Amino acid sequence: MARAINDRLALDLLLERGPLTAPQLRTLTGLSRPTVADLIERLRAGGLIEAAGETGADRRGPNARLYGLVADRAHVAGVDLRRDAVHVGVADIAGNPVGTASRPLPAAPDLAALVAAEVARAAGGRALHTVVLGTPGLIDPRTGLAGDGGVPGGRPDLGAALQDRLGAPVRLENEVNLGAIAEHREGAAAGRDDFALLWLDDGVGAALVLDGRLRRGASGGAGEVGPLRSGKAIFCDLLEERAVAGLDDEVFAARIAEAVFVLVAVLDPGLVVLGGALGRAGGDRLAGLVAERLGALSPAAAQVRASRVEGDSVLRGAVLTALDLVRDDVFG
Repeated sequence: MARAINDRLALDLLLERGPLTAPQLRTLTGLSRPTVADLIERLRAGGLIEAAGETGADRRGPNARLYGLVADRAHVAGVDLRRDAVHVGVADIAGNPVGTASRPLPAAPDLAALVAAEVARAAGGRALHTVVLGTPGLIDPRTGLAGDGGVPGGRPDLGAALQDRLGAPVRLENEVNLGAIAEHREGAAAGRDDFALLWLDDGVGAALVLDGRLRRGASGGAGEVGPLRSGKAIFCDLLEERAVAGLDDEVFAARIAEAVFVLVAVLDPGLVVLGGALGRAGGDRLAGLVAERLGALSPAAAQVRASRVEGDSVLRGAVLTALDLVRDDVFG
């Protein structure tokens, strides 16, 4: 157990900091010289680390050997499956991007075959350890079955069908949940234990992170604010792109504030991030307007921020989730 803990500590340091020398590992871990020496030999024999050059050429005395991760020890794929397209990103175990692929969805595709082909194209012949796919709709956390998310050719057993075709474990996740994971790791919610993500894109939904953990709910429906009503209309209809096109920012912010108020009043997350294409496009100005209106509605204080994740946050969340899975399996 002690060896396993020490090995994982060293591997996580190499992930965070890049190649390190044995003396640096001793300083950072507090482990003894013999323990670090044994650890390095064990990880090299296991194919997890390798010599990555030397350091100390700019000073007197012998150079110290650097050790780094064997980045191609395993590869993962993240998939962002939208209603009109599929986007794939492949990374090595160190998190370095190694391949991408995108393709529009036809009206009635063989979805499992199409997605599998795009994943294989992005992988470029590399074997995949894990695939994480984000898609609209509820994903049952117990069975992994997908609900109707409006994706052409969608099927409840999409995960199992993909796994059969790819020969690698496949995990399905709601796309807004993956956006929240990316926001929590690298975006506007970094360093926060509690926040809600309001997703404003080709669909309207929310994701919840409480006590540092993503909360899915008993059936995968936590955060589904889209079907809630404001008067006689539902939020999905009020906040979708067609409904807000040409709206004054003040009016748009007022609509968003009503949806945000539901999250704040029930959960008190302290922070709401506006994500998706519309939330990102609105930026700090829209977030500020929503915060003003929310302050008049809610007794619970809450900050409102625009998304800070660069690029496709769903795809980024899928890759990050897949990396967590592969590292726990390979690194221990």
